[in-house]
Amino acid sequence: MNILGISAFYHDSAAALIRDGEIIAAVQEERFTRKKHDHAFPTHAISYCLQEAGLTPDELDHAIFYDKPLTKFERLLETYLRYAPVGIKSFMVAMPLWLKEKLWMPDIIKGELAEYDGRVLFCNHHESHAASAFFPSPFKESAILTIDGVGEWTTSSWGIGYDNHLELQHEIRFPHSLGLLYSAFTYYTGFKVNSGEYKVMGLAPYGEPVYVDLIYEHLIDLKEDGSYRLNMAYFNYCAGLTMTNDRFHDLFGGPPRQPESNLTQREMDLARSVQDVIEEAMLRMARHIRKTTGQKNLCLAGGVALNCVANGKILRENIFDGIWIQPAAGDAGGALGAALYAYYQYGDNPRQVNGADSQKTSLLGPSFSNEEIGTFLDKHGYPSTFYEDVDLFPTVARILVEENVVGWFQGRMEFGPRALGNRSVIGDARSTKMQTVINLKIKFRESFRPFAPSVLRETVAEYFEMDYDSPYMLLVAPVQENRRVKTTKEQEALFGIDKLNVSRSDIPAITHVDYSARVQTVVENEHPRYYRLIKAFQETSGYSVIVNTSFNVRSEPIVCTPEDAYRCFMRTDLDYLALGNYVLDKRDQPEWKETVGWKSEFELD
Repeated sequence: MNILGISAFYHDSAAALIRDGEIIAAVQEERFTRKKHDHAFPTHAISYCLQEAGLTPDELDHAIFYDKPLTKFERLLETYLRYAPVGIKSFMVAMPLWLKEKLWMPDIIKGELAEYDGRVLFCNHHESHAASAFFPSPFKESAILTIDGVGEWTTSSWGIGYDNHLELQHEIRFPHSLGLLYSAFTYYTGFKVNSGEYKVMGLAPYGEPVYVDLIYEHLIDLKEDGSYRLNMAYFNYCAGLTMTNDRFHDLFGGPPRQPESNLTQREMDLARSVQDVIEEAMLRMARHIRKTTGQKNLCLAGGVALNCVANGKILRENIFDGIWIQPAAGDAGGALGAALYAYYQYGDNPRQVNGADSQKTSLLGPSFSNEEIGTFLDKHGYPSTFYEDVDLFPTVARILVEENVVGWFQGRMEFGPRALGNRSVIGDARSTKMQTVINLKIKFRESFRPFAPSVLRETVAEYFEMDYDSPYMLLVAPVQENRRVKTTKEQEALFGIDKLNVSRSDIPAITHVDYSARVQTVVENEHPRYYRLIKAFQETSGYSVIVNTSFNVRSEPIVCTPEDAYRCFMRTDLDYLALGNYVLDKRDQPEWKETVGWKSEFELD
């Protein structure tokens, strides 16, 4: 049975294809169009999924969309009517999109899949999230928690999964939303909603929780069981074109920060304060769900499940024995969840659980052979050296030890927002200059942003206060005490961004200002090439941990093709590029000339 799942028209459009319960392919549309968070119908992503599965549309058994547009439209209309005549501008912006596209999903899908003559199925948004979390998880049964901005009406839900069935038993409904609360602060601190929330999370450790009491007093009524209500008098997202209003701005002492303007201590304190509130809400939810369901394991999805700091606290509190988080926790993962829901819940097919997850390390996108890469390099005359595997990994390890930064392009591309060792920029975690170099000269992004470590699973406890699988970089853990560098009184007195310049451990490039790190554990049988690279680095340096950040520049998606990778390599200060078994030295490359209207020769049919 072949099932295609689709998400589209909101943000992070994607497609996923499963066969008899096995995940064959899953990918975001942005990787092909090069438009970050592309919301367009995922034509390219669908084409890739069908190609990877060796299928034509007429061979699909089902196509399923990840939410119910008519129910969402109902919520939109009810909300506008409730606030009318306020919100007319927002209404006029939204209506053409709905009347042109979103209400006609069956026609659009059948138009794009010209040979498909089956039914188009629809899944509730939070059921898609829940299915994406539970069905690929390693658990036979589990509690499920989904938290995001909003689906049709639901903003948070929880329930239970068992074998091939899940049931969401409780929900919190729009306009009350933890995701939208966080997005309101994202907007207010000058970052882009639906893409800058992780910047707020990264900024939080530079601040102090000075606004927590104000948030509890005026913005959110948070109960002991994790349920909550927002005071809508402070928000503008129901009917306006902004997240916050003048009352919100007066509460926190001024208008929103202008994007790209200097960050001040106020933004840092705001980020820390809302982060603390979200963490407390998620902890209360987790405790209540454990107590109510009696389940020993927890599965998480929805955009808020990408808050790896909160996830790490749930893990360290030992509320559940096991936690599994969908790596594509946002809307993109809804495409996969919808497909799995159709197979298990709708089709009532059996589900096999063998102690490992079925996400395949989320390496579910396109790959390119050495032959294809070699053809690309030869065609353009780009100098390179080919290494057999026995030499490739030690060679790149030596390059890293010399404090070079490497673009690492291997195998199948990752599904979800994190690069996990196949489309990564990597460096030496011991380097004191690595964070600044990668942020400013390669990623072209804010200097405060932390980097994640990739570490061999068997050595993770040597570096971090954690001994748990974290293959998807979705758990934050403290750096081990014995690796921390003692700070002086002068350093301890620093505030804000000034904290950035203090080396805090013997792996400073991945140690955040609060001594934390967003950890990725690497296992040999799941990720053999990346494992071999880190192992070679360990043999060369004595350390089994490296810097891993996504292979892209600011405001662009992660690279997909060899041409994407080379273009990023030449537009930045990357020192080396490893394309499969080919290693390219920047110093040997011809002068780069930007091509207007550039289009990848690897674009899929």
